[in-house]
Amino acid sequence: MSLAVWFSLLTACVVISFTPGAGAINTMSNALSQGWRRSIWGIVGQQLALIVHVAIVAAGLGLVVSQSEVLFTVIRYAGAAYLLFLGLRLILTKPASAELDVDPDIDLREGHWSMIRRGFWVNLLNPKAIVFFLAFIPQFIRLDEPQLPQYLTLILTVTVVDVLVMWGFFATAARPFRRLTRSATGQRTLNSIFGALFIAVAALLVFLH
Repeated sequence: MSLAVWFSLLTACVVISFTPGAGAINTMSNALSQGWRRSIWGIVGQQLALIVHVAIVAAGLGLVVSQSEVLFTVIRYAGAAYLLFLGLRLILTKPASAELDVDPDIDLREGHWSMIRRGFWVNLLNPKAIVFFLAFIPQFIRLDEPQLPQYLTLILTVTVVDVLVMWGFFATAARPFRRLTRSATGQRTLNSIFGALFIAVAALLVFLH
């Protein structure tokens, strides 16, 4: 991959990462509920999903998904259902302070693997991401050159940029609002807002083709 092509790839990755979506919502929600440092685990899960998306497209399965109405619809509804589940779970979550009043020894931190899994499924169950990479990857992969180094460069660039944007921008943007999590009312408000955002993205997956 030439330097000029890589700079084009870098620019595209930056623009794409700054585009708000379920990953950004998940990152900000994690930063508020678990703290800025621990939000990295959800971001790691999201990057693993991005790598899977690239692998799916590279293996030719992305074309199968994009051309199969049934398969695309199944994945689309599965993704929407998962985001709806996350949204409703957030809205119905009891404020942590109320739980601490019952038992002050309760550890309310979510486990690393739980955050990684959630971040992974948030990004993976998005058929539009497969279609996007199907259109995105050919712009930067030359068939007359060795494929593996090009795909490794693409994956490294995509994931590093996305981690920097998610952690450095979206998670950081949520930090000033973390003080609201100190009260039950603030927690309910934030949970309702982010729950509604997850549900809105789910609706977009279902109703926008």
